[in-house]
Amino acid sequence: MISVEIQGNTRAELGKKGSRIDRNNGNVPAVLYGGDEVIHFTVTPSALKNIIYTPDFKLAELTIDGKHYKAILKSAQFHPVSEQLLHVDFLRLIAKTPIRVEVPLRFKGVSPGVKIGGKLIQQLRKIKVKTTPEYLVDELKADISKLELGQALRIREVIVPKGIEIINNPSTPIALIEIPRALKAAAAAEAKTEQKVAKKK
Repeated sequence: MISVEIQGNTRAELGKKGSRIDRNNGNVPAVLYGGDEVIHFTVTPSALKNIIYTPDFKLAELTIDGKHYKAILKSAQFHPVSEQLLHVDFLRLIAKTPIRVEVPLRFKGVSPGVKIGGKLIQQLRKIKVKTTPEYLVDELKADISKLELGQALRIREVIVPKGIEIINNPSTPIALIEIPRALKAAAAAEAKTEQKVAKKK
């Protein structure tokens, strides 16, 4: 898995006043949960860029006052108007301790339906899973190589690696091959022609 190194410093003052001071100094207040302690610290916005503004799922290699932690990003809060990054939460990864995360869904193969003009519509971009750090993956895959026009792929058809449990409902659709209007019109015209021929017979 890809990891991002992030340097942080423990916060001198907590609460709203402390958060305001941190932001005025150009830093983002952050919290690391998990394990025996909760660590309040600050990071620079630039240090978070590669883990927040990306569709990929990445590990965070945190260094806070010289101590190292493996973690995942759990949430990020933004200002509703300015979209300024206000706060981030990390979850510490502890060996053999179950975690729930969302990982990106990718497709493998080429759909026969797409080859003849259909459009692949991805209906779910992330999958909720339960696992432990030892089995954590950065993505899940689903095979679309048998997907014809008008057909859909569901959660139950996602390829599940060892140690991963998918939490989503198995019947939830994740992709479908949409039939374009031109193909629908052509099919309707063909059906109408066939009906006329059948009547003449």
